[in-house]
Formats: sequence, C-alpha cells, structure tokens
Amino acid sequence: MTVLVTGGCGYIGGHVVHALKERGEQVVIVDDLSYGTKEHAFGNPLVVQDVAAPEARKVLAQVMRLYKVDAVIHFAARKQVGESVEKPLYYFQQNLNGMLNVLGAMVDACVEKLVFSSSAATYGVPPVPVVPEDVVPMLPINPYGQTKLFGEWMGNAVAKAHGIRFCALRYFNVAGCGPVELEDPAILNLIPMVFNNLKKGKAPAIFGADYDTEDGTCVRDYIHVSDLADAHIAAISYLDRDDRPYSAFNVGTGKGTSVRQIVEEVRRVTGLPFQEKVEARRAGDPPLLIGSPKRINEVMDWHAKYDVEEIVESAWKAWQANPNHHIDVDNWKQVD
Repeated sequence: MTVLVTGGCGYIGGHVVHALKERGEQVVIVDDLSYGTKEHAFGNPLVVQDVAAPEARKVLAQVMRLYKVDAVIHFAARKQVGESVEKPLYYFQQNLNGMLNVLGAMVDACVEKLVFSSSAATYGVPPVPVVPEDVVPMLPINPYGQTKLFGEWMGNAVAKAHGIRFCALRYFNVAGCGPVELEDPAILNLIPMVFNNLKKGKAPAIFGADYDTEDGTCVRDYIHVSDLADAHIAAISYLDRDDRPYSAFNVGTGKGTSVRQIVEEVRRVTGLPFQEKVEARRAGDPPLLIGSPKRINEVMDWHAKYDVEEIVESAWKAWQANPNHHIDVDNWKQVD
C-alpha cells in the first residue's frame, strides 16, 4: 500500500510516517515545510507544496498518479486557536482550500481512501463533561474548529458523491514523543512551550486560572502522539471494511488533565524549581474538553497505551536530546 501524507514532515505527520514505514508501507509526503522539517521525511519522497495554493489540486493529482497512491492522510493545515481568532480569513483560506484541493485531486486521480485530521475543537463547549461523537449541536467557538467541522462536511459530501471512503479523527491535546528525532519542531503546544520558557529561564505561562474547573485552569484530554499515529493506521484499515457505520471518531483517553497538572508534572520530570505565572485567558479556549474513546475502542479495537506521566517524560527526553534545546539542569535558574 502507498500512502500520501500531507503535512508528513510535521510533528504528528512525522510520527505517522514513521509508523507506516515500520509496517512496511510505501509513503510519499507533501509538505510546505512551514512548520515541518525535511529530516522527518526519513528519505521518503517529498514534494514541497502548499496544499492550499491554487495549483495544489493539479500537483497533488500528479503525485497521486505518479506514486500510485492508495490512501491519503491529510494533516496539512493551520492549527493555532488564538491565531485563528485573530486571522479568520487566513484560516478559512488555508484549511478549507487545502481540504478542497486534496479532495479534488483524489477525485481526479481516482484515489478512494482518506483519513482526515480533524479536532476536538469541532465540539466548541459541549453540554457534557466527556463528549461522544454524536453530541449535538456541534458549535465550534473559534475559526480553527469551524474549518475542521466544515472539512468533515466536505469529506462526507464528496465521499457520498464520488465513492470515496472517508473518516475523520477528532483528537484532543497531542503531546509526548516517540523516537527522539521526532520532537515537535514547532513551539505551539503546551509542553514544548513550557520547556522553551524554562530554557530561557522564564516562568511558564498559564493562560487563565479562573475557569469553571477544579483548579481554575483549562482541562483537556492529552493523547500521546505515538498512540495517535497508531489510530491513523487503524483508521486506514477501517476504510478497507465494507461495514463502516461511522465517519468520525474521537481519539483520546476519556480522562481530563488540567494545565496546572501538566505544569506540575513538568516540574516533577525536569526537577527544576520553577515558578509559573498566570496570564490572561486566550481567546477561543473552552474550559473543559474531554473525549469519549468508546466508539474507536469498540469499532477499531484501538486503545490508548500511554498516560500523562509517560507523555511528559517522553517529551522531556526528546527535548534534552536536541542540542539546540538541551537545558543544563544542574546550573539552571529562573531569571524572571
């Protein structure tokens, strides 16, 4: 099987590419390298291309035909909630045009299987503490989540019209690391943001401590990136089935961890005596978002293997293995 991975040089995409290669699959990558790194391609064919650009549909179709692609995993998108609130037009242009070009190329090249990287942001502020996939209404509260929900609608509509086998994976907060060389290259997620502040001797920031949660900070369902990669492999196998009752699946643990608990875990793992600081809330952040994994557990027989402690420990190991990030723990001190 040959799999095209858009955004395959990024953090999650790189882990999925690695998992596919471990299974002996052929992989081709399309990535604009805005956040990814060529090293994450692991020698697989790499086409440098912005999937949202006007020419991308034609380029993607050519790649699919050239490499005889059987399935697509579509990651390439913009993903920062706060930035999406500040730049909604940019997010609509990037994420919706990217999905449109991928779907159009698949129709043009007669590729039938698509796994879409969706998000828990599609739920907005759900009415239940642990959200199932069929919760209604789905009302995302930021443009990023809106683009992901509309991407699901696009995938389902094109699947119905053109016979594409489609499913979307809605995942929550992705963290941790598998092989250390697959460390998150972009400082966009909570744990690498904390590490980056510590490297500079600065206090890690908690954005909002007055939410209606047990300790006042946002609560999320943290999933290890290696577990998430395995879920994408399971999703491709699911698309081979003729009995596919669902097109959307949560990928999570069903357990919530607060931002403050993550910061405390970082303090334990690193051994650094830092003091965090509380800043204003970020626009577009819901207070509580935990996903029920029951559907994917039962239908795909996928189960998360790693807990929060292992997530933080693996992320720290990868951070320290990078000479550009390494923190001298013995001589560290906080300067602000």
